Amino acid sequence: MSTPVLLGLGMIAVGVAGRYITRNMNAGSMQKLFSISGLSGSKYYRGGFEQNMSRREAALILGVSQQSSKNKIRDAHKKIMILNHPDKGGSPYLAAKINQAKDILESNKN
Repeated sequence: MSTPVLLGLGMIAVGVAGRYITRNMNAGSMQKLFSISGLSGSKYYRGGFEQNMSRREAALILGVSQQSSKNKIRDAHKKIMILNHPDKGGSPYLAAKINQAKDILESNKN
Protein backbone atom coordinates (compact mmCIF):
# COMPACT_ATOMS: atom_id res chain seq x y z
CA MET A 1 0.00 0.00 0.00
CA SER A 2 2.81 2.43 0.75
CA THR A 3 4.63 1.67 -2.53
CA PRO A 4 2.08 3.48 -4.76
CA VAL A 5 2.11 6.45 -2.39
CA LEU A 6 5.91 6.66 -2.46
CA LEU A 7 5.90 6.25 -6.23
CA GLY A 8 3.37 9.07 -6.58
CA LEU A 9 5.37 11.35 -4.29
CA GLY A 10 8.52 10.60 -6.29
CA MET A 11 6.78 11.48 -9.55
CA ILE A 12 5.50 14.73 -8.06
CA ALA A 13 9.01 15.62 -6.87
CA VAL A 14 10.48 14.95 -10.32
CA GLY A 15 7.76 17.05 -11.96
CA VAL A 16 8.24 19.99 -9.61
CA ALA A 17 12.04 19.85 -9.98
CA GLY A 18 11.77 19.68 -13.77
CA ARG A 19 9.42 22.63 -13.87
CA TYR A 20 11.70 24.66 -11.60
CA ILE A 21 14.74 23.89 -13.75
CA THR A 22 13.05 24.74 -17.05
CA ARG A 23 11.62 28.01 -15.73
CA ASN A 24 14.95 29.20 -14.34
CA MET A 25 17.07 28.36 -17.38
CA ASN A 26 17.59 30.97 -20.06
CA ALA A 27 17.15 30.14 -23.75
CA GLY A 28 20.88 29.74 -24.42
CA SER A 29 21.41 27.14 -21.74
CA MET A 30 18.26 25.29 -22.84
CA GLN A 31 19.58 25.11 -26.42
CA LYS A 32 22.92 23.90 -25.08
CA LEU A 33 21.16 21.19 -23.07
CA PHE A 34 19.28 19.95 -26.14
CA SER A 35 22.42 19.91 -28.29
CA ILE A 36 24.29 17.91 -25.65
CA SER A 37 21.51 15.39 -25.23
CA GLY A 38 21.08 14.85 -28.98
CA LEU A 39 17.49 16.12 -29.03
CA SER A 40 18.15 18.87 -31.54
CA GLY A 41 17.38 16.65 -34.54
CA SER A 42 20.69 17.56 -36.14
CA LYS A 43 21.14 14.13 -37.73
CA TYR A 44 18.47 15.00 -40.28
CA TYR A 45 19.00 17.38 -43.18
CA ARG A 46 17.13 20.62 -42.67
CA GLY A 47 16.05 22.53 -45.72
CA GLY A 48 14.53 22.03 -49.11
CA PHE A 49 16.01 21.06 -52.43
CA GLU A 50 18.73 23.15 -54.08
CA GLN A 51 18.02 24.94 -57.36
CA ASN A 52 20.50 22.74 -59.24
CA MET A 53 21.05 19.37 -57.59
CA SER A 54 24.65 18.78 -56.51
CA ARG A 55 26.37 15.43 -55.97
CA ARG A 56 26.18 16.06 -52.21
CA GLU A 57 22.43 16.59 -52.31
CA ALA A 58 21.97 13.55 -54.55
CA ALA A 59 23.93 11.43 -52.08
CA LEU A 60 21.80 12.74 -49.19
CA ILE A 61 18.59 11.89 -51.05
CA LEU A 62 19.66 8.31 -51.75
CA GLY A 63 21.41 7.84 -48.41
CA VAL A 64 24.75 6.82 -49.91
CA SER A 65 28.19 8.42 -50.10
CA GLN A 66 29.19 10.50 -53.11
CA GLN A 67 31.77 7.90 -54.15
CA SER A 68 29.47 4.85 -53.89
CA SER A 69 29.56 2.15 -56.54
CA LYS A 70 26.87 2.04 -59.22
CA ASN A 71 25.45 -1.15 -57.71
CA LYS A 72 25.05 0.49 -54.30
CA ILE A 73 23.44 3.54 -55.91
CA ARG A 74 21.01 1.35 -57.88
CA ASP A 75 20.10 -0.68 -54.78
CA ALA A 76 19.45 2.49 -52.75
CA HIS A 77 17.41 3.96 -55.62
CA LYS A 78 15.33 0.80 -55.91
CA LYS A 79 14.56 0.71 -52.16
CA ILE A 80 13.53 4.36 -52.06
CA MET A 81 11.47 4.17 -55.25
CA ILE A 82 9.55 1.15 -53.95
CA LEU A 83 8.52 3.25 -50.96
CA ASN A 84 7.86 6.50 -52.88
CA HIS A 85 6.53 5.36 -56.26
CA PRO A 86 3.64 7.53 -57.54
CA ASP A 87 1.59 4.44 -58.48
CA LYS A 88 1.71 3.37 -54.82
CA GLY A 89 0.62 6.75 -53.44
CA GLY A 90 3.99 8.50 -53.46
CA SER A 91 4.71 11.98 -54.72
CA PRO A 92 5.59 12.42 -58.42
CA TYR A 93 7.83 15.35 -57.45
CA LEU A 94 9.82 13.24 -54.98
CA ALA A 95 10.05 10.39 -57.49
CA ALA A 96 11.50 12.82 -60.04
CA LYS A 97 14.04 14.09 -57.49
CA ILE A 98 15.02 10.51 -56.58
CA ASN A 99 15.51 9.64 -60.25
CA GLN A 100 17.52 12.83 -60.78
CA ALA A 101 19.72 11.97 -57.79
CA LYS A 102 20.43 8.52 -59.24
CA ASP A 103 21.29 10.01 -62.63
CA ILE A 104 23.66 12.56 -61.12
CA LEU A 105 25.50 10.01 -58.99
CA GLU A 106 25.81 7.53 -61.86
CA SER A 107 27.19 10.14 -64.25
CA ASN A 108 30.94 10.71 -64.36
CA LYS A 109 30.55 14.50 -64.17
CA ASN A 110 31.46 16.43 -61.02
